[in-house]
Amino acid sequence: MTHDPHPPRTPDGHHVIIGGRRWRATDPSIPQDAGARLRAHLMTARRAVGAALRAGDGQAEAAARARVQLAKVALGERGTPWWEQSETERRARWQEGLDALDEE
Repeated sequence: MTHDPHPPRTPDGHHVIIGGRRWRATDPSIPQDAGARLRAHLMTARRAVGAALRAGDGQAEAAARARVQLAKVALGERGTPWWEQSETERRARWQEGLDALDEE
C-alpha cells in the first residue's frame, strides 16, 4: 500500500478521503515546520504503541496512545474541529501540543 501525500479532500476542505473513508484533515494553518515536528511526534508515538503491544506492556501502550492522542489533537485531527476555532485558539492548540510533546 502506498501513501498518498495529498489525498482527495471534501469540497469544504475539512476532511480527506483515504480508502473510501472520511478523516478529519490536518489544520492547514499550522506552519510547515511545526506540522512536520508534530507528524514526527505522531509517528514516534505510533511506533511506540506497536512496540508496547508486541511486548505486552499495557502501561507503555497507554502512555504511547496518550502521546498519539496529544499529537492528533495538536494537528487538529481530533478534539474541537479546527474550522470552529479562532486563529488564536488554533495557534494555542498546536503550540501547546508541540510544547508538551517536545518535553517528553
